[in-house]
Amino acid sequence: MTLRDLIVISTGNLWRMKLRAFLTISGIVIAIAAFVSMLSFGAGNQEYISTQFKDLGLFSTMQVFPKNKSNGSDTASPPTLDNAALDKISLVPGVNLVYPYDAFTVKVKLGDSLIDSKAQALPTAAIRTKLFSRMRSGRAFFGDSSREVIVSDALSKKLGFNLPDSIVGKSLIISVRVSTIDSGLVHILVDRGETVLDRLKRIKFDSLFNSRYRLYVIRTEMNEAVKRFLNGFINAQQVVSDTLTVCGVRELLPSGQLRVEPIIIPITTAARFSTSGLGGSPVEIFTAMSSGSIFLAPEDKNSKTFSQVTIDLNPHILYKSVKDSIEALGFRTFSFAEQFEQIQRAFFYFDLALGVVGLIALITASLGIVNTMVMSITERKREIGVLKSLGADEIEIRGLFLVESGVIGFIGTIVGILFGWTITRIVSVIAQMYMRREGIPEMELFALPMWLILIALGVGIGVSVIAGFYPAARAARVDPVEALRND
Repeated sequence: MTLRDLIVISTGNLWRMKLRAFLTISGIVIAIAAFVSMLSFGAGNQEYISTQFKDLGLFSTMQVFPKNKSNGSDTASPPTLDNAALDKISLVPGVNLVYPYDAFTVKVKLGDSLIDSKAQALPTAAIRTKLFSRMRSGRAFFGDSSREVIVSDALSKKLGFNLPDSIVGKSLIISVRVSTIDSGLVHILVDRGETVLDRLKRIKFDSLFNSRYRLYVIRTEMNEAVKRFLNGFINAQQVVSDTLTVCGVRELLPSGQLRVEPIIIPITTAARFSTSGLGGSPVEIFTAMSSGSIFLAPEDKNSKTFSQVTIDLNPHILYKSVKDSIEALGFRTFSFAEQFEQIQRAFFYFDLALGVVGLIALITASLGIVNTMVMSITERKREIGVLKSLGADEIEIRGLFLVESGVIGFIGTIVGILFGWTITRIVSVIAQMYMRREGIPEMELFALPMWLILIALGVGIGVSVIAGFYPAARAARVDPVEALRND
């Protein structure tokens, strides 16, 4: 018998036993639908993350951080991440662009709205990378000295503009409180109405010949001078303001290692805020004190250090070689490409777990195939006897029952894939309605890639054929003489 003959006989037998075949196939349909639905959820999330990484250019983005002893630095004094270090990193083969994370606290005023926020200085070249290309409205600023600003859609809503287009072209007053050396020195001389002369009047000059009293006066005055300086340096801050025009509104970037502030200002324009003094953040002030740069001139190129630097890589160069070169300079790196590999590994185990659950349901359904086929042998002994008497051997009888179980699996798998896809569409519509209502960014939770369809077909038909091995072997052992005699 040819394969066509086996398929015709098998489908004819299933058609004769419609109810039993329907119930058996239904078990396969439900199992495959569950299998496809669960793996489709994992595939959808993986596809969404992969699309986000590609759209944002994260595969060609790397973060660089300074090393410290806790990061495993072998040197007593690891290199600082300053402008000189940026120049060295930019010379590494495969590096297209290097720009630091240079953020500061600001107050934003627009009309009657006054809110606290954070701003970040970026070069125009960085704005043109994929990482910042997702604009909701408007455009990027024209140059590093443009008196323009890009805001996030979240900040736009805080300022009372629900539509991104409505804030483009508006003027924002950006103000920064800065600490200066001058304000600290002035407070040493005069603080809270008390002058140096007032403090001199309290000193008993006749007792200065006493070493203990002299030491006491020196210590007291030094402590007072430090306290007055810090009081003036931290509390008597100057306000530096500038009016900038909103040229664009960008989408909110995902959180994590990628730090992007709500306000982006051209790097040259933002320099006016930083060169006026240290920002009002206590963290910035004490960081400058601990690094010994508090008294350095702001215009000194190498005086400023950064907590983080972003690198735009050449996509045709392996990130591993760039990573090794930068770490050889004494810095710590974070690669989004490596993070994606870890995410893929996590999704593999996630899909594997979901697949095992679906496979258990499919194995359970396959028991129905075994039961159907075993009952079919009892009812079809005469047919088996006739086939053997006409010259069919055991291999052909075995093949007949295996093909029949394969047909059950094929029909059940095809219908199960369609049923599973329908379920995912219904769940996806409900989920997206909920996302829109809650203001959550919409995403597609499910995907049905070709590899999933092929796996479902292979698993569904394969398990069904395996389930038919025992009934097929039993049918092949039927004695044709006894089968025809009993009839």
